[in-house]
Amino acid sequence: MKNIFLFILLSISISCTAQTYPLRTFTDIPENAYLKDLNNELNYYAGTWKGIWNNKTIYIIFKKNTYIYDNVLKYYKDNLIGKFKVLDSNGNILFDNFNSADNNAKIWGGKFRKADDKYSLTYNDPDLCNTSGNIIINFTDSTRTKLNWKLNKGSNIITTDCQYYNTTPFPQALPEEMILTKQ
Repeated sequence: MKNIFLFILLSISISCTAQTYPLRTFTDIPENAYLKDLNNELNYYAGTWKGIWNNKTIYIIFKKNTYIYDNVLKYYKDNLIGKFKVLDSNGNILFDNFNSADNNAKIWGGKFRKADDKYSLTYNDPDLCNTSGNIIINFTDSTRTKLNWKLNKGSNIITTDCQYYNTTPFPQALPEEMILTKQ
Protein backbone atom coordinates (compact mmCIF):
# COMPACT_ATOMS: atom_id res chain seq x y z
CA MET A 1 0.00 0.00 0.00
CA LYS A 2 2.86 2.36 0.88
CA ASN A 3 4.51 1.70 -2.50
CA ILE A 4 1.27 2.39 -4.37
CA PHE A 5 0.89 5.72 -2.53
CA LEU A 6 4.49 6.69 -3.39
CA PHE A 7 3.96 5.70 -7.03
CA ILE A 8 0.81 7.85 -7.26
CA LEU A 9 2.56 10.79 -5.59
CA LEU A 10 5.53 10.47 -7.94
CA SER A 11 3.22 10.26 -10.99
CA ILE A 12 1.36 13.41 -9.94
CA SER A 13 4.57 15.38 -9.39
CA ILE A 14 5.97 14.29 -12.76
CA SER A 15 2.77 15.24 -14.58
CA CYS A 16 2.73 18.65 -12.88
CA THR A 17 6.29 19.49 -13.84
CA ALA A 18 5.69 18.20 -17.36
CA GLN A 19 3.13 20.98 -17.79
CA THR A 20 5.65 23.79 -17.15
CA TYR A 21 7.32 25.26 -20.24
CA PRO A 22 10.03 27.93 -20.60
CA LEU A 23 8.91 31.45 -21.43
CA ARG A 24 10.49 31.15 -24.88
CA THR A 25 8.45 28.17 -25.99
CA PHE A 26 7.48 28.62 -29.62
CA THR A 27 5.39 25.50 -30.12
CA ASP A 28 1.78 24.74 -29.22
CA ILE A 29 1.17 24.92 -25.50
CA PRO A 30 -1.50 22.65 -24.08
CA GLU A 31 -4.44 23.99 -22.10
CA ASN A 32 -3.76 24.69 -18.41
CA ALA A 33 0.02 24.46 -18.89
CA TYR A 34 2.32 27.09 -17.38
CA LEU A 35 4.63 29.25 -19.52
CA LYS A 36 7.14 30.17 -16.82
CA ASP A 37 9.98 32.69 -16.77
CA LEU A 38 12.52 30.03 -15.80
CA ASN A 39 15.50 32.26 -16.65
CA ASN A 40 14.10 35.35 -14.89
CA GLU A 41 14.30 37.38 -18.10
CA LEU A 42 11.28 39.53 -17.25
CA ASN A 43 13.05 40.81 -14.13
CA TYR A 44 15.34 42.91 -16.37
CA TYR A 45 12.30 44.84 -17.63
CA ALA A 46 10.71 45.31 -14.19
CA GLY A 47 11.06 48.77 -12.70
CA THR A 48 10.53 52.41 -13.62
CA TRP A 49 11.46 53.70 -17.07
CA LYS A 50 11.49 57.27 -18.36
CA GLY A 51 11.16 58.66 -21.88
CA ILE A 52 10.70 62.01 -23.61
CA TRP A 53 8.59 62.67 -26.71
CA ASN A 54 6.89 65.78 -28.16
CA ASN A 55 7.79 67.86 -25.09
CA LYS A 56 6.14 65.26 -22.87
CA THR A 57 7.73 63.05 -20.24
CA ILE A 58 6.48 59.55 -19.71
CA TYR A 59 7.16 57.25 -16.79
CA ILE A 60 6.33 53.59 -17.26
CA ILE A 61 6.42 51.04 -14.49
CA PHE A 62 6.80 47.48 -15.72
CA LYS A 63 5.94 44.79 -13.20
CA LYS A 64 6.43 41.05 -13.55
CA ASN A 65 3.33 39.00 -12.87
CA THR A 66 3.50 35.27 -12.34
CA TYR A 67 1.07 32.45 -13.00
CA ILE A 68 -1.53 34.57 -14.79
CA TYR A 69 -4.29 32.70 -16.62
CA ASP A 70 -4.81 33.71 -20.25
CA ASN A 71 -8.51 33.24 -21.07
CA VAL A 72 -7.86 33.28 -24.82
CA LEU A 73 -4.88 30.92 -24.95
CA LYS A 74 -6.18 28.78 -22.05
CA TYR A 75 -2.89 28.47 -20.18
CA TYR A 76 -1.00 30.18 -17.37
CA LYS A 77 1.99 32.40 -18.01
CA ASP A 78 4.39 34.87 -16.50
CA ASN A 79 4.20 38.28 -18.12
CA LEU A 80 4.74 42.00 -17.72
CA ILE A 81 2.14 44.64 -17.04
CA GLY A 82 2.76 48.32 -17.60
CA LYS A 83 1.34 51.41 -15.95
CA PHE A 84 2.21 54.91 -17.11
CA LYS A 85 2.12 58.58 -16.23
CA VAL A 86 2.50 61.30 -18.86
CA LEU A 87 3.44 64.89 -18.00
CA ASP A 88 3.43 67.94 -20.26
CA SER A 89 6.41 70.34 -20.42
CA ASN A 90 5.02 72.27 -17.39
CA GLY A 91 4.74 69.14 -15.24
CA ASN A 92 0.96 68.87 -15.55
CA ILE A 93 -0.36 65.30 -15.52
CA LEU A 94 -1.97 64.38 -18.84
CA PHE A 95 -2.48 60.65 -18.24
CA ASP A 96 -1.93 58.60 -15.10
CA ASN A 97 -2.87 55.02 -14.32
CA PHE A 98 -0.13 54.28 -11.76
CA ASN A 99 -2.72 53.59 -9.05
CA SER A 100 -4.99 51.32 -11.07
CA ALA A 101 -5.27 47.67 -10.07
CA ASP A 102 -2.91 45.28 -11.81
CA ASN A 103 -5.81 43.52 -13.52
CA ASN A 104 -6.82 46.92 -15.01
CA ALA A 105 -3.40 47.73 -16.42
CA LYS A 106 -3.63 49.20 -19.92
CA ILE A 107 -0.42 47.46 -21.02
CA TRP A 108 0.13 43.75 -20.56
CA GLY A 109 2.66 41.35 -21.93
CA GLY A 110 2.38 38.59 -24.42
CA LYS A 111 5.68 36.84 -24.95
CA PHE A 112 9.04 36.98 -26.61
CA ARG A 113 8.99 36.87 -30.38
CA LYS A 114 10.96 34.09 -32.01
CA ALA A 115 11.88 36.08 -35.12
CA ASP A 116 13.73 38.95 -33.46
CA ASP A 117 13.96 38.26 -29.72
CA LYS A 118 11.80 41.27 -28.82
CA TYR A 119 9.07 41.26 -26.19
CA SER A 120 5.52 41.93 -27.37
CA LEU A 121 2.86 43.68 -25.28
CA THR A 122 -0.76 44.64 -25.85
CA TYR A 123 -2.14 48.12 -25.22
CA ASN A 124 -5.83 48.88 -24.70
CA ASP A 125 -7.04 52.14 -23.20
CA PRO A 126 -10.75 52.24 -22.30
CA ASP A 127 -10.31 55.86 -21.15
CA LEU A 128 -9.34 56.85 -24.70
CA CYS A 129 -12.23 55.20 -26.54
CA ASN A 130 -10.50 51.79 -26.45
CA THR A 131 -7.46 52.98 -28.34
CA SER A 132 -5.34 49.89 -28.82
CA GLY A 133 -2.15 48.60 -30.33
CA ASN A 134 0.81 46.28 -30.08
CA ILE A 135 3.97 47.42 -28.29
CA ILE A 136 7.36 45.89 -29.04
CA ILE A 137 10.22 46.48 -26.60
CA ASN A 138 13.85 45.42 -26.61
CA PHE A 139 17.08 46.45 -24.94
CA THR A 140 19.47 48.62 -26.93
CA ASP A 141 22.54 48.16 -24.72
CA SER A 142 24.30 45.34 -22.91
CA THR A 143 23.68 46.94 -19.49
CA ARG A 144 19.92 46.74 -20.10
CA THR A 145 19.33 50.35 -19.07
CA LYS A 146 17.96 51.55 -22.42
CA LEU A 147 14.80 50.16 -23.91
CA ASN A 148 13.57 50.67 -27.46
CA TRP A 149 9.77 51.19 -27.60
CA LYS A 150 7.60 50.88 -30.69
CA LEU A 151 3.80 51.16 -30.64
CA ASN A 152 1.93 49.86 -33.65
CA LYS A 153 -1.56 51.30 -33.36
CA GLY A 154 -4.54 49.07 -34.00
CA SER A 155 -7.41 49.87 -36.31
CA ASN A 156 -9.01 52.23 -33.82
CA ILE A 157 -12.49 53.25 -34.87
CA ILE A 158 -13.74 56.29 -32.97
CA THR A 159 -17.53 56.39 -32.76
CA THR A 160 -19.86 59.24 -31.82
CA ASP A 161 -20.23 57.90 -28.27
CA CYS A 162 -16.53 58.57 -27.65
CA GLN A 163 -15.92 61.66 -25.54
CA TYR A 164 -13.09 62.62 -27.92
CA TYR A 165 -15.11 62.21 -31.12
CA ASN A 166 -14.11 65.01 -33.53
CA THR A 167 -11.35 66.18 -31.16
CA THR A 168 -8.36 67.45 -33.11
CA PRO A 169 -5.78 66.35 -32.39
CA PHE A 170 -7.00 63.15 -30.77
CA PRO A 171 -5.30 62.67 -27.36
CA GLN A 172 -2.26 60.42 -27.54
CA ALA A 173 -1.34 58.77 -24.26
CA LEU A 174 1.62 56.80 -25.62
CA PRO A 175 4.27 57.60 -28.21
CA GLU A 176 4.74 55.52 -31.31
CA GLU A 177 8.52 55.36 -30.87
CA MET A 178 11.00 56.34 -28.17
CA ILE A 179 13.93 55.21 -26.08
CA LEU A 180 13.23 54.59 -22.39
CA THR A 181 15.91 54.87 -19.74
CA LYS A 182 15.78 52.80 -16.55
CA GLN A 183 15.43 54.95 -13.44
